[in-house]
Amino acid sequence: MTDTSNRTLRNFRIVLWALVVVVAIGATALYLLRPPARPLAITGTPFALTATTGETFTQEDLRGTPSLVFFGFTHCPDVCPTTLAETTMWKEALDLTAQDLRVIFVTVDPERDDIETVRGYLSGWDPSIIGLVGDTEQTEATKAAFGVFSEKAGEGEYYTVNHTASVFLVGADGAFEGTIAYEEPTESALGKIRGLVQG
Repeated sequence: MTDTSNRTLRNFRIVLWALVVVVAIGATALYLLRPPARPLAITGTPFALTATTGETFTQEDLRGTPSLVFFGFTHCPDVCPTTLAETTMWKEALDLTAQDLRVIFVTVDPERDDIETVRGYLSGWDPSIIGLVGDTEQTEATKAAFGVFSEKAGEGEYYTVNHTASVFLVGADGAFEGTIAYEEPTESALGKIRGLVQG
């Protein structure tokens, strides 16, 4: 083989390897720069609870309708009644129906809150609110899906439960869109909900 042929072959190999490197760099850049997958809820942890409507409710059921999700318990003396009153007022202020926006209440007190207790508790506020109930293991999985904290405080039948007080905004695609803080100013909360419903 002549020197010219050798040089041609060597140059061809250099060009070929350069192309391989460029393709590899491009593929890596596309992987690193791609939009992150938006998990259902916050962490994407699977969960399954019983809804006050009678069906099993899982992370997949977060899809379809924008939702306000918050965690509490029926014996809650302050945070939960306040939040229930606020979610009811927000929907009324924005003239939203249950088809426009769901409100979902998840109990963090499986020891006392069975399905009938939660159903009766919520009916005094807005009958369209969906209550979710599970055993201890199911409740922990749901808390993990939303990054929620709760712990029992006190002894006996009159114990309380400390818990995350934020309302979680979940889009129609089932993905986490933000939070409304406990006792956040009304106009701020309404602005977030408008954005959520408008998608």
